[in-house]
Amino acid sequence: MQNFIFISPNFPTNYWKFCRELKNNGMNVLGIGDQPYDELKPELKESLNEYYKVGNLENYDEVYRAVAFLAFKHGRIDWLESNNEYWLERDAALRTDFHITSGFQTEDMPRIKYKSKMKEYYQKAGIATARYHMVDDFAGCKKFIEEVGYPVVVKPDNGVGASDTHKLSSEEELKKFLAYKAAEHPEVSYIMEEFVRAEVNSYDAIIDGSGNPIFEAGNVSPMSIMDIVNDNDNSIYYIIKDLPEDTRAAGRAVVKSFGVKSRFVHFEFFRMTEDQTSMGKKGQIVALEVNMRPCGGFTPDMIDFARSTNVYKIWADMIAFGGTDMPVGEHYYCAFAGRRDGKHFVYSHEQIMQKYQKNMKMVDRIPDALSGAMGNQMYVANFSTREGMEQFYSDVLAVTDPINAKVQKELTEVLALGEPDAASTKAVTPKPDLTPAIKPTTAVAETKTKAVAEVPTRAVTETPTKAVATQPTKAVTETPTKAVATQPTKAVTKTSTRAVTKTSRKGKK
Repeated sequence: MQNFIFISPNFPTNYWKFCRELKNNGMNVLGIGDQPYDELKPELKESLNEYYKVGNLENYDEVYRAVAFLAFKHGRIDWLESNNEYWLERDAALRTDFHITSGFQTEDMPRIKYKSKMKEYYQKAGIATARYHMVDDFAGCKKFIEEVGYPVVVKPDNGVGASDTHKLSSEEELKKFLAYKAAEHPEVSYIMEEFVRAEVNSYDAIIDGSGNPIFEAGNVSPMSIMDIVNDNDNSIYYIIKDLPEDTRAAGRAVVKSFGVKSRFVHFEFFRMTEDQTSMGKKGQIVALEVNMRPCGGFTPDMIDFARSTNVYKIWADMIAFGGTDMPVGEHYYCAFAGRRDGKHFVYSHEQIMQKYQKNMKMVDRIPDALSGAMGNQMYVANFSTREGMEQFYSDVLAVTDPINAKVQKELTEVLALGEPDAASTKAVTPKPDLTPAIKPTTAVAETKTKAVAEVPTRAVTETPTKAVATQPTKAVTETPTKAVATQPTKAVTKTSTRAVTKTSRKGKK
């Protein structure tokens, strides 16, 4: 039996599904988290063979000791993952220290975490990138801007999501940013890039141990997190019904360039909405950034809805067996819409639910911690046609204010960007020979999941863990907790949402 340590399996709250499928495949699933055992979702408890609570996941020594304890008790650790962008460097350090060779090591981190380093590997893949400058002083930045023009986008070279991202449109804004950096983050390295007029298309794939994709999908984010946050706007993104061939080719080329193996990946590309001399023509794919983890938040569930499949199982099959033999189901558009509180919408929540009840897959309030990028009330729905999806967006986001006509016009323009015609999606890079060692197939869920989002719990406590033998006890002990399950849970998925993107820089998905 292989030992798999899952770091922070409680966050996001849907990640228990990864654990369930691993356990169903006969793996010994060991969780390390900072949430008390009694507060874990029942589904997660049943999906773990053992749970070790630490006081703080940020404390490397404490997590190290947890891994050491589990290795001493269960034997050699075969896999260690969080599938979470925030912990990727921590995961790599633990693998390196415990000689776990089934994933990225510390020495691999620069090329997959630093945006400036990524560009070298994009170039190896034959994919255009935006020109950039590492932020230094006013003179250096101004010289770069004189070459590329305003606006420019500035963000941490090693950053998570769209946090601390700035769009600079004037010399005054440049001076303000440099003052902010000097006062607030003098130690942070920032990258400045030319502004790309584009929407964001993703390549989401599960890659086997030989570097071959066994599942591929993608989403379209026509709105940027910067714009959503700065304009206090609604948010939208969707899983595209059929992955464009140029996105597929670019994604596969990046897999090969970065040497990706045995991972769920989320790569982001710009699809240019107008010609830009330095990068190419309208419709062309331009590199944005790589993410060596699943698409963020609860987008895996949306992919399941869009492909009538179970990506959690496909991933777990890849881990346990090297591949999967489950076929893909019917394809749909899966649309996310996030309403912003304070706007006067034409249709009430009840009216939207009544009209789209047959299409709806996820409905809930978005946690405050995530609402800045995603709105306050979320809807996720499936559609067989693009026309149906566009009508859904028009209905959900229509407002009674005098600006409604403008809002609808802008929505139409945004949506028009997302479906490239067949002529524009021819491969922009040579299609690599990726004939799988195991026949590439994907899983099909026999029933469609109706997920409801909830607020992810990130409780940190100094209290000791709760030990479990055959039944959970209330006894306080210094030993790690243990969850035992003989059958996977049938509980309804509790789910959250994710961030979206538009014309330039965006957050992680």
